[in-house]
Amino acid sequence: MIRKNQRLINGLNLLSDQVLIFFSYFAALFTKFFLIERHNGTLVWFSESLYWGVALAYSALLVVVYYFAGLYGSYRFKKAESEIFTVLVINGVGVLALMALLYLVRMSEFSRMALLLFWIYSSLFVLGKRTIARALLRHYRKLGYNQKHVVVVGSGHFAHQYVEDVKQNPHMGFTVDGYVSEEDCPDLGTRLGSFAELEEVLGGRQVDEVVAALEPSEIGFMKQVLETADKTGVRISIIPFYNDYIPNYPTIDVVGRTKLINMRTTPLDNVLWRLIKRVVDVVGSMVLIILTSPFMLFAAIGVRLSSPGPILFRQERVGRDKKPFLMYKFRSMRITGTEDTGWSTNEDPRKTKFGSFIRKYSIDELPQFFNVLKGDMSLIGPRPEVPFHVNHFKEEIPLYLVRQQVRPGITGWAQVHGLRGDTSIEKRVKYDIWYIENWSLWLDIKILFMTVFGGLKNDEKVI
Repeated sequence: MIRKNQRLINGLNLLSDQVLIFFSYFAALFTKFFLIERHNGTLVWFSESLYWGVALAYSALLVVVYYFAGLYGSYRFKKAESEIFTVLVINGVGVLALMALLYLVRMSEFSRMALLLFWIYSSLFVLGKRTIARALLRHYRKLGYNQKHVVVVGSGHFAHQYVEDVKQNPHMGFTVDGYVSEEDCPDLGTRLGSFAELEEVLGGRQVDEVVAALEPSEIGFMKQVLETADKTGVRISIIPFYNDYIPNYPTIDVVGRTKLINMRTTPLDNVLWRLIKRVVDVVGSMVLIILTSPFMLFAAIGVRLSSPGPILFRQERVGRDKKPFLMYKFRSMRITGTEDTGWSTNEDPRKTKFGSFIRKYSIDELPQFFNVLKGDMSLIGPRPEVPFHVNHFKEEIPLYLVRQQVRPGITGWAQVHGLRGDTSIEKRVKYDIWYIENWSLWLDIKILFMTVFGGLKNDEKVI
């Protein structure tokens, strides 16, 4: 039943997208010529069937692109941020292609503003509809509708974890009908039978998916479970007993008959995403250098007057792929010869009064925009550490050097959660790894907003 419902939802989703894109064409023209320019009379773009045909063909072509981009399917596992970005990019490229086509067929009199409005309206309508649909589905799934019926095979740690996760996420629409195991485990739900009875269990009820959560001692039953699921036509998912060591988005490579699970694949391994992040860094750092230049001038004068020594503090830090680089900051401490190791603390006697002020409001970090421009750093990423700490922590903290797979950042997921300065390095690494594994352009934008509206001022004491 769930598959039939999903096909119906997918069909309605596709058809409504096409209708909304087609309607956006006329909404854009109406806005441009009747609301903005106060045009009187009927426009050729409304009256001629050629333009209607172009709009209809364009809307049909765009939903085909949506389809191949994976925008039609279950919302259970899809991130809203990824969907938003995909729609905006496809619509943007589509409008540019439409503009090029209109010039090629000598329809150059078509309004560019109308095309811009077309992109805005089509994106807003499609994303608005999808947001409403996502919210409605979550609501009705919480009420018990549109459920995917699951049978769990196993009764160990990960079987319990899966059942608990399903209970805590009712909006995803999973219902665990029971479990199959060699032993009773009342707190797991209803025991449906043993491994030998799995075929009878799956054949006697409407099951959408089997989730195999076998313990290492039960792995010998895996072949039987897979064959039974295939025989009864039920889809199967596997929770491996090494689940805790697998990142959120692993990839699988194939060498002959051997499947290799890449444990450290990140979204930024994708060349396109890496390029987009770099473009955002370059453009963003140039804009921010211009916008913050008055503050930098203020800081430079203040540092020069507060104590003898250079205006900028250059310190070696470890960057992407463990390569060292010189990070720039406005000097906030007196020159003592102990600047190259260790963090400063809230009561650090080396800080000047002006230095503690610019540190409290993160003004001392502004020269790092030049590090971003050079390519040593990113606007967003794990904070870079000095070699002394890297060599120390890599021996004591698991996954510490995973942070070096991406460019370090001026601000990051750990920093906006208060983990900066003299705070727990273990927690900081945990947040940094989560950021690396779950990176998206929208996550970077979110961190930027969190930094601007709350992350600039810290707990530093002004002496």
